[in-house]
Amino acid sequence: MESLLLMVAMIAVFYFLIIRPENKRKKQAEQMRSSLKKGDRVTTIGGMVGKIVQVNDSTIVFETSEDRVRIEVTKWAVQSTGAMEQAAAQKSGKKADKVEEKVEETPTVEEKATETVEAPAAEEKPSYDPEIK
Repeated sequence: MESLLLMVAMIAVFYFLIIRPENKRKKQAEQMRSSLKKGDRVTTIGGMVGKIVQVNDSTIVFETSEDRVRIEVTKWAVQSTGAMEQAAAQKSGKKADKVEEKVEETPTVEEKATETVEAPAAEEKPSYDPEIK
């Protein structure tokens, strides 16, 4: 009976820590890819960045530069959009502000060392080696 209970608990842990978050990420990515529209800035899995000029059923065409270089890729190759990147930058900016506040509150290791331990002037100690005087 205990082994059955332990097995059920392990399956529940795997579901809530691994399977469920992965399904949420997949669903969010699919929703993002289905909502692509003309004018959005996208970044592909390969790292190419551009602005969408045409959206088809399973592909998109985007321009990568001012030279109007157009590239057609499948929708699943889109990693993120400009809106997602801006949201991520705002979140990381808030986290960076919190970290900076925390850093300002706590003194650094060097400051602690200078405040607590001040070494006296170095005195010449006698040598225990009879050859050195």
